[in-house]
Amino acid sequence: MNTIQILWVDDEIDLLKPHILFLEQRNYKVTKCMSGTEAIDVIDEKSFDIVFLDENMPGLTGLETLNEIKEKQDNLPVVMITKSEEEYIMEEAIGNKIADYLIKPVNPNQILLSLKKNLDNSRLVSEKTTSNYQQEFRKIAMDLSMVNSYEEWVNLYQKLIYWEIQLEDIEDPGMFEILESQKNEANIQFGKFIEKNYADWFEPNTESPIMSHTLFKEKIAPEISKEQPTVLIVIDNLRYDQWKVFEPIINNYYKKIKEDAFFSILPTATQYARNAIFSGLMPSDMEKLFPEYWKNDTDDGGKNMHEADFLDTQMKRLGLTHLNYDYHKITNLKNGKKLADNFKSLKNNDLTVVVYNFVDMLSHSKTEMEVVKELASNDKAYRSLTLSWFKNSPLLDMIQQAQQLGFKLILTTDHGTINVKNPSKVIGDRDTSLNLRYKTGRSLTYDDKDVLVFKNPKEAHLPSINMSSSYIFAKSDLFFAYPNNYNHYVSYFRNTYQHGGVSLEEMIIPFVVFNPK
Repeated sequence: MNTIQILWVDDEIDLLKPHILFLEQRNYKVTKCMSGTEAIDVIDEKSFDIVFLDENMPGLTGLETLNEIKEKQDNLPVVMITKSEEEYIMEEAIGNKIADYLIKPVNPNQILLSLKKNLDNSRLVSEKTTSNYQQEFRKIAMDLSMVNSYEEWVNLYQKLIYWEIQLEDIEDPGMFEILESQKNEANIQFGKFIEKNYADWFEPNTESPIMSHTLFKEKIAPEISKEQPTVLIVIDNLRYDQWKVFEPIINNYYKKIKEDAFFSILPTATQYARNAIFSGLMPSDMEKLFPEYWKNDTDDGGKNMHEADFLDTQMKRLGLTHLNYDYHKITNLKNGKKLADNFKSLKNNDLTVVVYNFVDMLSHSKTEMEVVKELASNDKAYRSLTLSWFKNSPLLDMIQQAQQLGFKLILTTDHGTINVKNPSKVIGDRDTSLNLRYKTGRSLTYDDKDVLVFKNPKEAHLPSINMSSSYIFAKSDLFFAYPNNYNHYVSYFRNTYQHGGVSLEEMIIPFVVFNPK
């Protein structure tokens, strides 16, 4: 192990001999300087792991020395040590990205703690996280064998996401592999749970989760009023783990007052799930009541062209027509910038609905573009790419403006997505739908163990394209592949992000309400 190199800068350095001896006994190497000017010269000649810097020195002050050090080596951690508790000094030091701030007199253990925090932090966090997950692993395994309600599935999935995000930066990839296998097992069990319970959730007097078609009535409508404008943002295709990684950014502007999970209907695909949110109806009812708005899989034309019309019908049905509301769909950067530029004009609306399509485009791009396949090769990279987009998006600009204008913010999605790994052979006729995670059509041939099947679409409140149509949904991380040109097809779609089927990632999705800070 390399010796840690410390630069200690203090005009009274001789008084610190006990501290320096204490560190050297613990195998730290300390270089001493008595002025800022001397320290800057030494930094040019030698490499250091950390600097302890006295704030109050004659000549070049501590803050001036800090500026010089940061100009030369921005990533070198600097710990400011000062007698002064004046606020402006703290603010100046923090503004210059100090690693720590200690008030004199400091004792050797404070110095040691600061070193551990700044230099051993990654290792210590990694070891502690691994240890904590090892303990939690047994509990999750036990929960997995006993989980038997939709609330328990939500809790278990949220726990798995928490550990997935905690473990993604640790130095033990073996732990991450164990979590992956636990997630896979969870998805197998979740598939069985959905197969057993999904159809019953639509029966009267049955306890069922909030789902796509009940979300607006049960969760969104109670949040809308004339007292405060509300912006509802529906980010297409947003998984729960993606929401969790950009939550801290939103927390800079908004205070979270409510976070719930709800269930996407099947198929977990935009034309079904998002239309269900805006209409407040299941697909079979949309087809029956609004044939002019609904399109089946085999129909030509866009399948989500009438969300605003569906929203109108639901607002009328819920008696909310006294509210001023409008709807915007963002499908490219130009549209997003235009809405952000004109966002102030929305302040007189009671409800502004913004559907943002970037994440869906990202998942499709991963299928079609090699560069995106490289950038989003796994779930960790996929989260990182989503976070990078969000930080630099017109959507964040809109959220900042909404906060300044006093808007309540509701953030949700229509369904999630899953990284598909394994093919499952399916055979259908020329009218079979094209989605890789679900199929609807006549005379489908498939492997029973791989799918959730509804031979009678009415059980799942889905439209029948013809008299003998059925629906099949891929479970876990499977995707459907036709036998002809099978190997090419499998190679092309393996490790891409798809939706439409049955998995925790696709079905359990976030609904979050915020008030401006």
